[in-house]
Amino acid sequence: MTSKGEQLFAYGLAAILLIVGVVCYASLAPEPPEEPIRLMFKTSAGKILFDHKIHTVEDGYGLACEDCHHEEQDESSSCSGEDCHGPDSEPTRADAFHTNCKGCHEETGAGPAECSACHMR
Repeated sequence: MTSKGEQLFAYGLAAILLIVGVVCYASLAPEPPEEPIRLMFKTSAGKILFDHKIHTVEDGYGLACEDCHHEEQDESSSCSGEDCHGPDSEPTRADAFHTNCKGCHEETGAGPAECSACHMR
């Protein structure tokens, strides 16, 4: 058996290492990327995991921002707002995505065009 002093030392060392680990993790966290890498859209037809990076990098589809985004947006704005593609505006966000995404996939043959390729349950 171990002595009470050894056990206390082990618990103290574990606590110190845990604290050091948490502090290091919090202070050395990587900077978030300027552009999103993946986005999850929740829709009535199922979730859509959109890989933003593959669409924008040179060895992917190589699209420019304005190929998909028709207006300059900052981080606080969204296309699904009341003034843009909200539920009561035309076209809706779903209409805009289907026209842009599915239309591009069908025209270029660069990506899937079936519903189940994007919409997941």
